[in-house]
Amino acid sequence: MQEEYLKETHIIEKTEEELDIELIKSIIRTKQELQNSNRNFEFAEGDLIDYYLYQIKANQSKLNYLIKKAKKNGLTIDRVKEIEIRQDEYQERINAG
Repeated sequence: MQEEYLKETHIIEKTEEELDIELIKSIIRTKQELQNSNRNFEFAEGDLIDYYLYQIKANQSKLNYLIKKAKKNGLTIDRVKEIEIRQDEYQERINAG
């Protein structure tokens, strides 16, 4: 006889502000990924050139989508706020171990 265990999950709906912050964080992360891909492309050789070109195109498409979504939601971000968010994320990573 096999027992079945059910995992109970609670879905927590996020507030509009939390969703906006998540969107801004996604934009910042994607910008960083795009910068990293561009840097790596500069030093790529052989088959890695195609790989980094693909990454650059994918990150550009993702960033364009996220920016359009942010504009549609009426979001703007200034440089100071972006720095604050990056610092918060850095602290979260340090605290996570």
